[in-house]
Amino acid sequence: MSPVPAPLGLLAELTHRCPLACPYCSNPLELEDRAAELDTGAWARVFQEAAAMGVLQVHLSGGEPASRRDLVEITAAASHAGLYTNLITSGIGLDAGRLERLQDAGLDHVQLSIQDTDPALADRIAGYDGAHARKQAFAGAVTRLGLALTINVVIHRANIGHLPALVALAASLGAGRVEIAHAQYYGWALRNRDALMPTREQVDRAMEELDRLRDGRLTIDFVVPDYYASRPKPCMGGWGRRSLNVTPSGIVLPCHAAQTIPGLEFWSVRDHALLDIWARSPAFGAFRGTAWMKEPCQSCAFRELDFGGCRCQALAIAGDAAATDPSCDLSPHHAKLRMLAEEAAARSGTPYLYRGRPALTPIPVR
Repeated sequence: MSPVPAPLGLLAELTHRCPLACPYCSNPLELEDRAAELDTGAWARVFQEAAAMGVLQVHLSGGEPASRRDLVEITAAASHAGLYTNLITSGIGLDAGRLERLQDAGLDHVQLSIQDTDPALADRIAGYDGAHARKQAFAGAVTRLGLALTINVVIHRANIGHLPALVALAASLGAGRVEIAHAQYYGWALRNRDALMPTREQVDRAMEELDRLRDGRLTIDFVVPDYYASRPKPCMGGWGRRSLNVTPSGIVLPCHAAQTIPGLEFWSVRDHALLDIWARSPAFGAFRGTAWMKEPCQSCAFRELDFGGCRCQALAIAGDAAATDPSCDLSPHHAKLRMLAEEAAARSGTPYLYRGRPALTPIPVR
């Protein structure tokens, strides 16, 4: 048996292929090739092993999971294993017929990404002409089938001033929940930090607006962006505590950006059982619990609440994955984080860098 509590959720990154080219993309700089992707049978085994461990829900993600021709079969395998199935999608590549087949296969919930309320700005952010209209049509198909719908919005400089309209759009599309997440500056998003970073004034105004928008009609999830926070959040609920990610090729990660940390040894479901990876693999043990912590984390009263914050951010800013998360005001690197935020926010007009596409100057913020 595992010496640690079982994870609650599994993020199944079915593919890194995606029709969109969002500048805040959370996938790694080096994308995994289609030829290396786990096949349907391998995913079915992973889901069975996850359910046996005590995992309750699986998030089918990517890239764009609809890029997998066997998405219906993969969904059926997850449902057959007894897992609650949540599809995280751009909506591109999914028509009403395929969505109905996914529902018949056991799909329980859909999370749809929306870039903005303005079609031109939304398509510019996504790097895909016509994406916004297709997303709205897809949302209609989801609700007509009676599937639960969450709208995901990544917030940055260009759309942070549109929060009331974004929440209203989510409600009009029939969503029961809207998840508003600030861009996380790792990997590709780090390359676009100067184009994405909002100002402190924008963040403060957004927080005030959201307080007014929480009227009980729609569940709104929102956290202060790390670069303007004073306390770290328990990233992923703590390293190796609540969830695990499986990449398209089968590598198992404690969080989606963990491979940015050099020196960690990651195991694959091709070679090890999922429970064995969760309980014994070097990567999951590296920052689990509190024994690894340095000061001021080691003696901090919050160490078992925030679990030291984000290791990937500590590496990106402090150069040490075991350092105190710089978003904490007790970190010696906190002032550097604020300085980086202010400098990036001041560089308005910085072009978006897309994967394999020409850079585009952002539409001016209104």
